[in-house]
Amino acid sequence: MSHSLQPGDQVKAHYKSGIYLGEIVEDRNRHYLVKVLAVDKHPMQGDLHNPGKTEEVFFHQRKALSFHEKANVQKEAVHPYHDEIPDYQQSLKESVAKLKEKLTRRETEFNAHALKQVHDLEKQYFN
Repeated sequence: MSHSLQPGDQVKAHYKSGIYLGEIVEDRNRHYLVKVLAVDKHPMQGDLHNPGKTEEVFFHQRKALSFHEKANVQKEAVHPYHDEIPDYQQSLKESVAKLKEKLTRRETEFNAHALKQVHDLEKQYFN
């Protein structure tokens, strides 16, 4: 159960539309303050309230949380993580590659928009 997690514990945390590996910094009642050490799943691009839509929605670019960035994550979304936490940059590259692969599987206007955002993010991340 999540109530047994302590500061210093390694965790997998679902935050917004991304999944991160990190460490609990602080217990904040209904949330844990989690320090990001790696990216397990890159956040989705686009309007999360209108998934798959490109018309008349604000198409957000969603960056992954950065190395050592702290996020207030609901306790239900935080789980113990017992494997080795990978290098942040490497995990970011892999999560971006997975997202690109997913977006290139189907040719839709949404995926094309999302891919454009991801290519732009890659420039920000890796240059």
